[in-house]
Amino acid sequence: MSVSMSKGLQFVEETQSPEAAAAWRQQLDEYAPGASDWVVEAVFGGTYQRAGLELRDRQMLNMAALAAMGGTEPQLTGHIRTAVEVAGMSREEVAECLVHLMPYIGVPKVLAAMRCLKAAFAD
Repeated sequence: MSVSMSKGLQFVEETQSPEAAAAWRQQLDEYAPGASDWVVEAVFGGTYQRAGLELRDRQMLNMAALAAMGGTEPQLTGHIRTAVEVAGMSREEVAECLVHLMPYIGVPKVLAAMRCLKAAFAD
């Protein structure tokens, strides 16, 4: 196993529930076997391991990008959860990040992102 795969698997274990990790891995691998391994190795074992940004910063960037894209509600909900539960952000800080995006991405996309914030902590 490569170092980046090993670090990626460790990152996934530290930041996601086993159920959440299994769900997105299964979804990727259903039609493209091995695709989830690429995400673990390249993204979580590569990009996330780079120096210069803390996990909190990366989560803010992820939330902004996903909110701006739209149509990424499951991923945005997961990153919001990680921002609060793992990266140390408060729900209020996440909400303020989303409000800050309004003039840049538009009110409808921010409203959709706010629904993700609510969904992230519904249970």
